Amino acid sequence: MPAYPREELERMVQHWLDENARCERLGDWKPLAQLYTHDATYGWNTGPGEDFMTVGRDEIRDIALGVEMEGLQGWSYPYQRVLIDEKQGEVIGLWKQVADAKRPDGTPYQVAGIGGSWFRYGGDMMWSWQRDFFDFGNAAHLFLEMIKADVLSPGMKKRMEVAASGVPQPGHYRKGTAPLELW
Repeated sequence: MPAYPREELERMVQHWLDENARCERLGDWKPLAQLYTHDATYGWNTGPGEDFMTVGRDEIRDIALGVEMEGLQGWSYPYQRVLIDEKQGEVIGLWKQVADAKRPDGTPYQVAGIGGSWFRYGGDMMWSWQRDFFDFGNAAHLFLEMIKADVLSPGMKKRMEVAASGVPQPGHYRKGTAPLELW
């Protein structure tokens, strides 16, 4: 992994944060795909024995930032801290997952704990690699709480129906079935 000037990585991080905030306001994260190299990979673990992975800018746009973000319009992902390693050309951003729905006491539904994204910089103001991490158990608990309170958006209800159908979804792999070089 090549070293990059710290100032360049700081500019990339600020550009990412600004674009991410803009896309949150739009409720459409697909424009973020332009911040990835053409051959970038982006994935995360989805639970015991299963991972999600997209390969290339088109899959990142259409699946990771499109299909996987459906139903999350109105949610925000405020970054709590960003750590930059210019020697490795890597960045870790720690964020929260906050729903737009509110509890009866006025507090937002929010995934407990903290999530994050680990990025590898590819130069030219683009990421070449991203892996997200979050507490799957806390996320599942929050969605169950939101289901019971009937505050899920119609888009999220539809997304959960598709997930519960058992039909394999693009980008989802059982352990050992995704190409190892992606990890």
